[in-house]
Amino acid sequence: MVQPVFPTASHASAVRPSRSRAPLPEELRQIPWLARLDEVERQRIVADLRVVAVEPGELVCRVGRPVTYWFGVIDGLLKMSNDSALGVPITFTGVPSGGWFGEGTVLKNEVYRYNIQALRKSTVAGITTATFHWLLDRSIGFNRFVMNQLNERLGQFIGAREIDRLTSPDERVARSLAALFHPVLYPGVGELLRITQQELGYLVGLSRQRVNEALHALQEAGVIRVEYGGVRVLDLEHLRRYQQLD
Repeated sequence: MVQPVFPTASHASAVRPSRSRAPLPEELRQIPWLARLDEVERQRIVADLRVVAVEPGELVCRVGRPVTYWFGVIDGLLKMSNDSALGVPITFTGVPSGGWFGEGTVLKNEVYRYNIQALRKSTVAGITTATFHWLLDRSIGFNRFVMNQLNERLGQFIGAREIDRLTSPDERVARSLAALFHPVLYPGVGELLRITQQELGYLVGLSRQRVNEALHALQEAGVIRVEYGGVRVLDLEHLRRYQQLD
């Protein structure tokens, strides 16, 4: 069984003490909500933050585990999915660089209802739930960030339901790519998403070959450009509304 890489109340030995570390200055600069904090708040966050290098296939959190951290991706790509042992595996969304996730679970102090797994070698940060709630009680700026996260996440999952109903693979790839270029949820992506066709296939539920065909169609439509190591968005609004011509 694959264990989560961050410690939890029920499996505190999942991370050896030597594996997690304090964040580097350049990693702190990639955390979008830190700029909203005052000096006292920032000092507590920097002292509380832990960073872990996650290998492909490793779990950051697992279905049924109690929540102990709020997570963010400093660099890399994760996927959020259900537990395949409970039925047909479903990928809900990808989480690229700059994305923070799980605030709803932390707010409700629930066990995880999804798995978060690394698709590639990634750097993941986390603050404890105690510090998360301390910030909510103290910081207006942090409250606004979390509120925006929840609002945008709701729209994201409504969009994911729509993607599930699409029969055109090209449209599925277009909508899924557009979701990963979300400027609020994933500010670290910018205009170039570093992703392989195999990774995109895992997120969309298509073969690498079919993803390749879809990317070529989207490139011919002028909405993206496939570059070495990733995809550059040229027209985000068109990508969100892309429809395959008969």
